[in-house]
Amino acid sequence: MGEIAIEADCVSKRYHLGTIGYGNLKEDFQSWVAKLKGKEDPNSKLDQVRPNSDQEFWALHNVSFQLEKGDRLGIIGKNGAGKSTLLKILSRITTPTTGQIRVKGRVVSLLEVGTGFQSELTGRDNVFLNGAILGMKRREIQKKFDEIVAFSGVEKFIDTPVKRYSSGMYVRLAFSVAAHLDTDIMILDEVLAVGDLDFQAKCLGKMESISKNDGKTILFVSHGMGQVETLCNQIIYLRKGEGSEMSSDVATAVERYKADKSE
Repeated sequence: MGEIAIEADCVSKRYHLGTIGYGNLKEDFQSWVAKLKGKEDPNSKLDQVRPNSDQEFWALHNVSFQLEKGDRLGIIGKNGAGKSTLLKILSRITTPTTGQIRVKGRVVSLLEVGTGFQSELTGRDNVFLNGAILGMKRREIQKKFDEIVAFSGVEKFIDTPVKRYSSGMYVRLAFSVAAHLDTDIMILDEVLAVGDLDFQAKCLGKMESISKNDGKTILFVSHGMGQVETLCNQIIYLRKGEGSEMSSDVATAVERYKADKSE
């Protein structure tokens, strides 16, 4: 067995119906402290109805897997199956209700268009900002800057504030930053659905290359089964928050998903 990059052990996530899904550690912690002290939730809406104890929803339930360094894991399932919830937990945006995760290495997450970008800053500034967030020094980023910009194809607009970018331009630059900077794990949630077909193919090729040649680990959520089969060497099929064991038989899992989807 190779080096373990990510391990999920019986990970579950519960939400209370009628409450806000805060989705970040700060607000989750504030709400938890308020509950312990018997105080009002500081993050709840003023008109929020407090749920009864049985009004709860398990977005994930006992999901477990081990992912080795350099693996490319496809996570598939219908809308509401828990795919995005799992990625948010692995990205440490939110915490699991039960279970544990262990992640080894630097992680970059693209969970929606423009994730991590500051809209008032230029594309150039955002490249350096993202690199700094990942703990890279300025000279390290400078060495890869031209390669990042060339891959993204937004050279003419690199000194334009990204709030003026189209969604496709956002994705091209954000993906290029994630693919070229010094990270160990890339987590992507449907972001390639925004780009054009040529760029999607370019991104898939890049992910396969950095996985095989540089040992980067990829977690990829997509409704495009062709993309999943092209890129991934491992797969998890989530159904209503529960996942079968991780499998290297990607084609069979995709066929099962297609058959279930047609019912």
